[in-house]
Amino acid sequence: MSSGFKETTLDNGLRIVAETSTSAASAAIGFFVKTGARDEEAPLMGVSHFLEHMMFKGTDTRTAEQVDLAFDDLGAQHNAFTSSEMTAFWGASLPESIVEVHDILADILRPALRQEDFDAEKSVILEEIAMYDDQPFWVLYEQAMEHYYGNHSLGFRVLGTPETINNMQRDAMQTYFDDRYSADNTIVALSGNIDFDAMVETIANKCGEWKRTGATRGPVNVVRNSGTCEVVIPELRQHYVIMAMAGASAQDDIRYASATLASILGGGDGSRLYWSLVDKGLAEEAGANVDPSDGYGEQLAYAVCAPENAVRVSEVLQDELSKISSALTQADLDRVVAKAATAAAVGSELPAGRMQRLGSLLTTTGVYSSLEEELQKLEALTLGDLKAAAEAFPWEPLLVASTKH
Repeated sequence: MSSGFKETTLDNGLRIVAETSTSAASAAIGFFVKTGARDEEAPLMGVSHFLEHMMFKGTDTRTAEQVDLAFDDLGAQHNAFTSSEMTAFWGASLPESIVEVHDILADILRPALRQEDFDAEKSVILEEIAMYDDQPFWVLYEQAMEHYYGNHSLGFRVLGTPETINNMQRDAMQTYFDDRYSADNTIVALSGNIDFDAMVETIANKCGEWKRTGATRGPVNVVRNSGTCEVVIPELRQHYVIMAMAGASAQDDIRYASATLASILGGGDGSRLYWSLVDKGLAEEAGANVDPSDGYGEQLAYAVCAPENAVRVSEVLQDELSKISSALTQADLDRVVAKAATAAAVGSELPAGRMQRLGSLLTTTGVYSSLEEELQKLEALTLGDLKAAAEAFPWEPLLVASTKH
């Protein structure tokens, strides 16, 4: 789907961006707020995710039921997500309905935050936390990140903890919302068959009075704790291990080479970790990935295996990490670039996918780069680029976290 990029900023600081295509059969819109777990204070851990839920509990003009019915009446897809980096709310529909989808999203982004809704939703959040507590890998990952980052908010749990959710007060949530969910801390991303100028006018009519607060995110001063971390999970029948180390930030162009290295190392079938661990029956699952974020980045490698294979799997995992740079071949690079190009092409066919990429990219980096430009950067990579990335951000684990039976 060919597209053209357009953008403007309203007087209150609300940034509107779009990749438009008159040939698209649908349209999509998302509101991306630059706030997440990393922006919270410790007593309010989980408030961004809690607020995501509260957005759908109703506004001064709509009840929760009316919000759901409004989307359903349009036949629109809609969803939301919260991460450490951002909170996003989006919808996709036929082009003729995108204005109405916008109107619903703009409305719910100014929620009523009624006390009775706040109190009732606490139990829903606590149930969600309990659900994730039944997933061993998630439990290990959260505790590993808390050990890794110490008291820094980068290690905060997106869902919060039972303690922070139980103790959270509605007025504290309101204060956080008033500061962080401001016009100048939000990006509206559009994609597909839309009239950009008309949508800007529509957005300005609904959101032009949103306040500017000057909300900022300070520079990251990351201090990573090294060593080992063992997490006891009762009655666990498998062994889980995660290895963490520093990686490229979302602002660093070396992230393309780092991501390619991670894919060669542990990007599913055909990767080094697949052949050395999964194919040989040592591990049920093994992989590696990079996580470039705003101002910092991480590299992770992991494996899941039977307890009796734990020592051997960790040894093989460490060995594959240590030799990734020296063992690189042109065939490795060509294969991964081809896979990335295919995945990008498939993902770009729907405006909803393009919208989410666009909003996430600009919220994290602030700078636009088309999908085609990013593919060109991948296709231009050389083995020298990958080795330079491995030298800048070695696959040498700072933290090794594992489950203990």
